[in-house]
Amino acid sequence: MGESVETIEELQSGGQAIRRILVVDDSRVQRKIVSASIRRWGFSVREADSAAEALEICRLEPPDLVLSDWMMPGMTGLEFCREFRGLPREDYGYFILLTSKSEKEEIARGLDAGADDFLTKPVNAAELRARIAAGDRILRMERELIDKNRLIASTLEELQKLYDSLDSDLIEARKLQQSLVSDRYRDLGVADVSLLLRSSGHVGGDLVGMFPVGESRIGLYGIDVSGHGISSALMTARLAGYLSASAPDQNIALFRTRGGSYQMRPPAETIVALNRLILDEMDTEHYFTMVLADVDLARGEVILAQAGHPHPAVQRRNGAVCLVGCGGLPVGLLPDAEYDQVKFHMAPGERLLIHSDGIVECSDAQGRLLGDDGLEAILRDMRHSHGPALLESLIWKLTEFSGADDFQDDVSAVLLEFKPPVAGL
Repeated sequence: MGESVETIEELQSGGQAIRRILVVDDSRVQRKIVSASIRRWGFSVREADSAAEALEICRLEPPDLVLSDWMMPGMTGLEFCREFRGLPREDYGYFILLTSKSEKEEIARGLDAGADDFLTKPVNAAELRARIAAGDRILRMERELIDKNRLIASTLEELQKLYDSLDSDLIEARKLQQSLVSDRYRDLGVADVSLLLRSSGHVGGDLVGMFPVGESRIGLYGIDVSGHGISSALMTARLAGYLSASAPDQNIALFRTRGGSYQMRPPAETIVALNRLILDEMDTEHYFTMVLADVDLARGEVILAQAGHPHPAVQRRNGAVCLVGCGGLPVGLLPDAEYDQVKFHMAPGERLLIHSDGIVECSDAQGRLLGDDGLEAILRDMRHSHGPALLESLIWKLTEFSGADDFQDDVSAVLLEFKPPVAGL
């Protein structure tokens, strides 16, 4: 008896899922016997003398649990169970068949029709209480799952809204970052400069650019900030300000002469200044690689410093490709880092490519990297392509090599091309 009393107390504790019970039996005496016991246990009970009447009640006021006799005139309890399962409702209704049948085949038919449990007639009160308690536990679990699923659905909906908002912001951030490289092609008379910036995500950590230094000199740079995403993109935006083409007073690579004109500091000196600035004034864990070049367009002279960035490639007029630079540490790692410079001459018809590691570290389906050799082969193959067309062809070649349209890393490049001499001059 102790177990039965605890079961009733559990059902009446206020947390029960079963409150409304429908008793269906064509025998008035049987209905009253079963209903009287259920009412004593504190449940709300309705009665129906036929399956048709029971279905109407279920449509208007769905019960939590149905106790239905199997053998009834007109529509049997088995048929009623099938109709009951077809009714639209928000939650689950528990169904117990009352039957004198005990054969396994008959029980299997009942389960196939949608019944959850069985009680053998005549009904034993203690067994009925236990079956209701079992149904209550199942319905509580089912309704807890529904509540949790609603919470999950609501949370996912909120997350989707946040994602959509973030995605919209990132799209705008991409536009802003791309605007840092607004001038993708510049005809400088004796030479052309073309820029490429393609992020692997909405925003990235690569940056390329150029700035004028007097009438016949320019500065070129390629930068690759560690990591990806928003924080790297913010770092590139700040670095763009330090190498501004529109505000020479803010450009750390330039200094004003007594005559009021601007000259370029040695590239290695500028990188040292950037390294000091990053470590002393910026609270960041990011570092970056860089190539900075001072180009004298009139003389074809290039002074270049490299800080962990891939070796730039120089392509001569005969198509031969050579790599230049002294390597060096990335910017923002060690306070006393020093950087070396290289100086070389470029003749008409020759070009310089400053590129990020997203190009040479592009991998194919087997994980093999393109590498310096692969890039040199591409440049030799496309020796007759120039300007933005060459950079677009480079992207196409990388896509063909990797077998994918999306790259795992940002891809950026600066292409300086000295124009070939005009025939007859």
